[in-house]
Amino acid sequence: MEAIIIGGGASGIACAVRLKQNIPECKVTVLEQLEEPCKKLYATGNGRCNITNTGAKGYELTRGFFTSIGLVLRESNEGRVYPYSNQAATVVNILKNACKKYEIDIICNAGVYRCEKIDNRFNVFSRKGIFICDTLVIATGGKAQSALGSDGSGYALAQSFGHTVSELSPALVQLTSSSRHCRALKGTRIKCNLSIEINGEIKASSFGELLFTDYGLSGIVTMDLSKYVSDKRLADKSEKCLAVIDFVPSMSEEELLNHIKAFGNLEGILPSKLCSILSRQAENDSEKTVKYAKSWRIIITGTKGYKYAQITSGGVINSELTDDNESSLCNGLYIIGEITDNQFKCGGFNLDYAFSSGIRAADGIKKAYDKN
Repeated sequence: MEAIIIGGGASGIACAVRLKQNIPECKVTVLEQLEEPCKKLYATGNGRCNITNTGAKGYELTRGFFTSIGLVLRESNEGRVYPYSNQAATVVNILKNACKKYEIDIICNAGVYRCEKIDNRFNVFSRKGIFICDTLVIATGGKAQSALGSDGSGYALAQSFGHTVSELSPALVQLTSSSRHCRALKGTRIKCNLSIEINGEIKASSFGELLFTDYGLSGIVTMDLSKYVSDKRLADKSEKCLAVIDFVPSMSEEELLNHIKAFGNLEGILPSKLCSILSRQAENDSEKTVKYAKSWRIIITGTKGYKYAQITSGGVINSELTDDNESSLCNGLYIIGEITDNQFKCGGFNLDYAFSSGIRAADGIKKAYDKN
């Protein structure tokens, strides 16, 4: 049996290693378009590689896989799981060592530009020649951070087999705003409740740290909600987007108003610079100041783009994939990782999906192999 995996990132390498663990006699080839595999992993978790999260759906699968290849993990805040070394390079080295151990053939600088299936065999056309296999795995990643290997080329490959790709946009990314208040508050961090309003309707809300910047909004809560913002629809003016901020979600308007009556302002609760802006915007009206503090509205003009995004929103739709990430349109084809329409919040959830979807696909290939 021969299997080709297009993409040597988190999902692709995990799939390759698990596949060789499952079927030692299988010839596994990874075609990576960059000069080395797993390049994007070095940048994850601020260089620490937040592998998974105890709350992630694939946590047990991912943890068990890394235990099987010798990586020791440790849990940090909010269920985040890192390598014990706290270094992403450790994860990359462990995966590369596993590839050597299992004699997985990794061919670099081998960008794939076309695939086809003829008589139950796949032909894969790459810059390093034509490869033929029984099982094909597309693990090319999305469009986020193309310099690290994700240039979006995999979507066309999936579509060539009849798959549907939903609308794509940057996700886990900062948001831009035309508001002068963001520039004035540059560097200010605050725990708050952030909502994304599209054409007058609240699409999603989340609590977390917000960071004001000279271009708009950043911080974990911003990143988590950025998938609801579409650069395309904002550009063609089919949507109007606002960030609605409750700076003090734990207090009511009445409690805030009583605080102002007692102390003259909100400086005992909120940063001084923010208090000054809210008061000035409300023309020193206490009731208006409180309303702004509970529902401050900032125009959102877009995202910082794929260059700064951690993942891509959208992708190959899940209804066309089985639980093992096998294509329901083409037997023997598996589509895994970020190229699929699966996006999660910060904290290791997205990287967990990359690893676990690759592992599940390898297990699915093993089931199919055993039936034949």
